[in-house]
Amino acid sequence: MLNQRSLVIAISLVPAAAIVGLLLIPLWISVRVESDAGVSFGLRAYYALFSDPFSYRTLFNTTVFSAVAVLTALFFGVPSAWIVERTNLPHKGLSFTLMTVGLLIPGFLSAMGWVFLLHPRIGLVNVALSSVLSAEWARINIASPVGMGFVQGLGLAPLAFIMVAATFRSTNPELEEAAAAHGIGFIRSLIRVTLPLIFPGILAAGIYILTIGLAAFEVPAVIGLSNRVFTFSTYLYTQVHPQEGAPRYDLAAAFGVFTMAVAGLLSWAYFRVLRQGHRYAVVTGRSYRPRQVGLTRGGVWLAWGFLGFYFVLGQLLPLLTLLWSSFLRYFQLPSAAAFANLSLVNYRGLPWPHLLDGLWNTAVLMISVSTLVLLVSLAISWIVVRSKARGRFLLDAVAFLPHAVPGIIFALSAAYVALFLLRDFVPIYGTVFLIMAVYILERTSFGTRMLNNALAQIHPELEEAGQVMGISLLRRMATILIPLLLPALVNGWLWIALLTYRELTIASLLVTPANVTLPMVIWGLWQTGSFARAAAAATMGLIFMTPFIFCYWFFGRRLAPGGWQA
Repeated sequence: MLNQRSLVIAISLVPAAAIVGLLLIPLWISVRVESDAGVSFGLRAYYALFSDPFSYRTLFNTTVFSAVAVLTALFFGVPSAWIVERTNLPHKGLSFTLMTVGLLIPGFLSAMGWVFLLHPRIGLVNVALSSVLSAEWARINIASPVGMGFVQGLGLAPLAFIMVAATFRSTNPELEEAAAAHGIGFIRSLIRVTLPLIFPGILAAGIYILTIGLAAFEVPAVIGLSNRVFTFSTYLYTQVHPQEGAPRYDLAAAFGVFTMAVAGLLSWAYFRVLRQGHRYAVVTGRSYRPRQVGLTRGGVWLAWGFLGFYFVLGQLLPLLTLLWSSFLRYFQLPSAAAFANLSLVNYRGLPWPHLLDGLWNTAVLMISVSTLVLLVSLAISWIVVRSKARGRFLLDAVAFLPHAVPGIIFALSAAYVALFLLRDFVPIYGTVFLIMAVYILERTSFGTRMLNNALAQIHPELEEAGQVMGISLLRRMATILIPLLLPALVNGWLWIALLTYRELTIASLLVTPANVTLPMVIWGLWQTGSFARAAAAATMGLIFMTPFIFCYWFFGRRLAPGGWQA
């Protein structure tokens, strides 16, 4: 028993120690001052950061961007999760597929599609509005904190969906039936009974999305960077890769330390709810029966209308724009002349050997990262939620920190360690294992948020009964916890794999010709000005993922309420 408990603790402490070590590096860089007299330590970087008015403008932009992203993602994600998990909506497997498509499109490619749609001058929507209304005021400027936040929120709605879906799936409908027996209407029951029960899930999703807004890079870089609308991540990027002058690694590190402080405040709010997790336990050892809400014919049409509206707005429009661009040598508005110029020249001109190498490395990362993240996340979540170990909430806070740190800072720390500290002992730089290690640490925050909430809704009495019967810890986890957590685990594995597939920011600083990933191949084409070929490569990437889409559709259908067969 003691040895098994120690093994679980050891599994959780290894990534925690690596996270702490990597996050101390930007702190060290931010206070390190180089001069002609040598190296000293001071707060010069922080003074430069907080004395610059532009920093406060960046703070305002980031706040607006993050808030809009949270509201947009929850607006689409939470109702979609309720529709899929708590109703008898037909063909739910299709709804899972629709939500999956959003994660298959890398964030920077979706942003490219929205630039083509809502660019102030050439955007298809803006051109149409201006021609119909004959007024310049009708143009929509996507290059603003609100516009970028909206695009980011659309891309994050599937994350809100998957994080809240497990909560809806586990909510005991007997509580709602009791409210109905007392004459409480459906809407009032939803507000007074269902929403308070799933509050931890919504809070976890909101905190996760809010911290994404603080560190998001791809959408602000594509939409805002060229228009000089900066958020924390893009400002940080310009300090590391300035157009003129030497890089300011100290300012970039100071930005990273600041975001870690903000993440600590968000974690404190989450932990206050987590300490009261027993109040939200709705799955116990007595007669748990998952049931669904029956929809009328009109309700079915309304539900599919809402899901379809998100699919068209958040996924289909930017995807069709990219598809249109992939068949043209240069971007053109739809016209007879443009249709006459459609061809496969961009597909024939793709660097196919390079593309296939990136696809192979990406597939290896998807499988390995997803499996290892769930392994370490389950160990951490069990210690945080189930054990009485001292410092367990500190452990959870450490697991949460990588999510709040800009990916570029985390990648810089890992590159520094690989190049200067481990070079003579473990030559990991330039290999896929370095990217794998950083991805695992980054995704641990998602895995622990998801499993913390799922574990909080499983009453400890089930494990206590097994302990009384003399069942060992690992066997209790295998025979009691994992079967109950199976829907969350399968969903988590698939979503982490998809997140790994679309990751760009970290890979952009760790990639070499030997460990190139598929997103980096596409991004490289875009950076060199080959926009049409980049769109073609993105289209081919989605085609390569078709078997994975089918796999997710198959499991998603079985994971629908009442669909899983043990």
